[in-house]
Amino acid sequence: MLDPRDADALAGALDPARRDEVAHTTARAVVHRARAAEDPEVVARLVRLVEDEGLDVVAELWSDAAPATLPGALWRLYALREWVRRDPRTIGLRYRLGVDVAPVEEVVAGVPRPPTPSDLRQLADTVLSGVYAGDLAVALERAAAFCRILATGAAYDADAREVADPEAAARMTRGAADLVGTAGELEHAAALWRAGSLD
Repeated sequence: MLDPRDADALAGALDPARRDEVAHTTARAVVHRARAAEDPEVVARLVRLVEDEGLDVVAELWSDAAPATLPGALWRLYALREWVRRDPRTIGLRYRLGVDVAPVEEVVAGVPRPPTPSDLRQLADTVLSGVYAGDLAVALERAAAFCRILATGAAYDADAREVADPEAAARMTRGAADLVGTAGELEHAAALWRAGSLD
């Protein structure tokens, strides 16, 4: 794990090219070493990376990475997991609103119906576990399917609130569009991983 002093030194200390190099190097090291170790304890620690190190540390490492890269994909998965962990009520509502319209995505995501907050947290943990101890492309595709369901649910929620709160509805619509974009990025990263070119 990154030492907190080293993480503090990253902020503003590196030029963009160096930051990109650090992002790729750390992502490769974490993923490939965990996959080679085949140790469930290591996988569990990496799934809990945000709880142990903080979202800011993970963001500092990977949030600026391009979406079609290993660090960019990791950042999206950790951010999605953190959202599920922090706001299971909203996630559950959006999932329930979107799932009937996206039956294929539901099968790919693999969340029981109706999902409990625990089911949603379990999905996020399982997806991240798949990065380190399973088929990384499948993990990315499951996360993408989950994002598409949430986007559909957010769009329905926005429609329902349009008259009462048009500003909130507009924010939700933008959020739904962002989730669709994230889903596409994760699917593209999955295709690159299968082709052996996700770096």
